[in-house]
Amino acid sequence: MPLTGTRRRDMSEPNILELLWGTVLLRPYVFAFLASFLLAAVTQMGWKRTLIFTVSAYLIAFLSEYSSTRNGFPYGMYHYIDITRDRELWITNVPFMDSLSYSFLTYFSINIAIFFTAPLQKKGWDVRWAVTHQIRQSKKVLFLAPLLFMLLDVIIDPVALRGSRWFLGKIYYYEAEGIHFGVPLSNYMGWYIVGFAITLAYQFIDRVFQGAGHFGMKSLPYRDLLCPIVYFSVFIFNLSVTLYIGEIMMLAEGVAISGLIFLLFLRHVMNAPPPSKEEVTCHLEEFPANGKDGFWRG
Repeated sequence: MPLTGTRRRDMSEPNILELLWGTVLLRPYVFAFLASFLLAAVTQMGWKRTLIFTVSAYLIAFLSEYSSTRNGFPYGMYHYIDITRDRELWITNVPFMDSLSYSFLTYFSINIAIFFTAPLQKKGWDVRWAVTHQIRQSKKVLFLAPLLFMLLDVIIDPVALRGSRWFLGKIYYYEAEGIHFGVPLSNYMGWYIVGFAITLAYQFIDRVFQGAGHFGMKSLPYRDLLCPIVYFSVFIFNLSVTLYIGEIMMLAEGVAISGLIFLLFLRHVMNAPPPSKEEVTCHLEEFPANGKDGFWRG
C-alpha cells in the first residue's frame, strides 16, 4: 500500500507523540485526503457514525495487512521495509497511516457508488443526492463500492511499487513479482475483498444507527461533490507521478481506467432524472438536517 514515505533512521527512540507528528510530516498530502474525508463524512453521517466507521475500517484494513504480510492472504505475500520506523507510527510491522488510508479511500468509493444509485438534484453547479438508508444499505452499493475501491489501487499500486524513483521511496516489496507491472493479481482481489468487508461494515453501522441522531451533520453547498472530487484527485495525483517517472504504458492504462470511470460518472450526473416529491420527502424525513438550507424547496 503506497501512502507512506521514507527517511533516514537515526539512533534515538522517539516517543509516540513524536511518531504521530512524524507521521503527519512524512505525508501531508495524505492528511489532505484525510481532512476531506472527515469533512464529508461528519457532515453526511454525523460524528458518531464517522468515528465508528473510521475505527472499523482501520481494524479491517490492519488485520488484512497483518495477515497478508505473514501468510499471503488476501493480497499475496509482501513486506514493508521499516526504514521509517523511527520517524512515524507503526503497529507491529505495518505503518499506521497506511491502514488508516483505507478508511477514506473506501468512503470515497462508497460515495461514488451512492451517486450511481441515488436520485440526484441539480441546482447550478451544486449536485446533491436524495439518499435514503435503503439506498445506503443496498446490494448495488455493496458490490459497486469495492470495485471502485479496487480500481483505485490498479492505478496506485504499480506507481507505489516504484517509489524509489520518486519522493515516496522504496517502502515495500512482493516476494514474487506480479504480472501487472510487478503487482500480483491477488493484490487486486484482496482489495476487492477488503473493500467489500469495509462497505459491509459501513452498511451495518448505518443500519444499527438508523433513526438515531445525526450530531454534526450539516447541509453544506457542494458537500456531496467533495468525495467524488477527491476520489478523482487520487487518480490525478498518481497519474502525475506516473508521468514524472516516465512509465508510459502504465500512464496510458491509468488514463483509460480513470477516464472511463469519470466519463460514466459525468454522464450519469448530467442525465440522471431529478428525484420525485416522494423521494425528496423520504430523504428529508430520514435526514432532516439536509432540509435546513432550502436546497430542496421549490
